[in-house]
Amino acid sequence: MFSFHVREGLELGLLEEHHAEDLYAAVDMNRDYLRQWLPWVDVTKSPEDTQQFIRTSAMEFASRSSIVTGIWWDSSLVGTVGLHKIDWMNRRAEIGYWLVEQAQGNGIVSCSVTSMLRYAFHDLDLHRVEIRCAVGNDKSRAVPERLGFHFEGICREGQWLNGKYTDLRIYSKLASDL
Repeated sequence: MFSFHVREGLELGLLEEHHAEDLYAAVDMNRDYLRQWLPWVDVTKSPEDTQQFIRTSAMEFASRSSIVTGIWWDSSLVGTVGLHKIDWMNRRAEIGYWLVEQAQGNGIVSCSVTSMLRYAFHDLDLHRVEIRCAVGNDKSRAVPERLGFHFEGICREGQWLNGKYTDLRIYSKLASDL
């Protein structure tokens, strides 16, 4: 199984169908918090929706177009981190992540993103990785800034979120930045 030991008590691993209930519960218990910034929260209405997400993620992993891992902190599933929109011709991808509110402030996302970056640049030989986060999402914005990503600018109205378009901050890191 594809997995990373990130640090003591922190593991990343591919999501499997038997994780659907736990992943759904993490989303459902944090729904109000997560929906501020994540457009998929409102369409995740049942464990079956989460199971379908896991199936799709497995197909995308098999086709090498995306890698989504669960984040386990002290054996509890507390979020996900992944490489999305892998573009093999241009050797680029985007990193996306989310974490339940009660697990924040423990360096979990920063460490998880660092592990995913290492995998992207060293194992996949990607050239460029981007992080896009909604303007106003200061916790998400802090991750690429903490990890030395380059701020490239604002993608105006780049995401449909809660009935309106939201601007996105775009950050990048190149393999040569390491």
